[in-house]
Formats: sequence, C-alpha cells, structure tokens
Amino acid sequence: QVQLVESGGGLVQAGGSLSVSCAASGFTFSNYTMGWFRQAPGKEREFVIAFRWSDERTYFADSVKGRFDITGDNAKNTVYLQMSSLKPEDTAVYYCAADDLLNVVGGKAKYWGQGTQVTVSS
Repeated sequence: QVQLVESGGGLVQAGGSLSVSCAASGFTFSNYTMGWFRQAPGKEREFVIAFRWSDERTYFADSVKGRFDITGDNAKNTVYLQMSSLKPEDTAVYYCAADDLLNVVGGKAKYWGQGTQVTVSS
C-alpha cells in the first residue's frame, strides 16, 4: 500500500526557516518525481517544488526560488522540503506528492500525503 506521510510543520516567524519531511512507503522511491504543493485558506493548491531522481533535477515555482529547496534520502525513502526566508504568504498546508514529472508539476500526481500545516507569523 502506497503511503506518503508528511511531518514537521509548525509555527515560525517571518524570516525564519523550517524543514518538513515526507516519508514514502509502498513504492520504489527513486523511480518517481517527488514534489511539494501548498494550499492556503481560500486559495487553490499550487505547485511549490519537485525533484526528479532520474536526472537529479529540481523544479521550482518562481515564488520560492532562492528560498526553498528539496532533498531526499533514498535509504530512508524520505524527501525534505527546506524552507528559509519564510514570509507570511508562505502560510499554507503543505502536501507531498509522487508520480512522473508532468503529473507532479501539473498537480495530477497519483500519490498524495495528508498535508502538514506551516504557519508564518509576521
């Protein structure tokens, strides 16, 4: 059974840093593109960042370039979203996703986690 479980969300002040993780099980981690999305209250879910293992390329949304990064640990089947220089507008529920690159970036990934709340105070 495929599972993506996010953890590590919380409250952080503007300008601060936070890392959230996504533990994957039930599929071969490195065969997929792993990505992160977020959804703020009253807004649609939006793509944040993705990492494709096959060529180790990272894809960013313009809003997070230079501030967010994604790393992975194959041994632990876990991917991490590392966020820095956080802004109040980064406040959202952050979701982990897995599928091929086009489906992940397009928001149509096959697998999704349950989400973790990140709140940035001003």
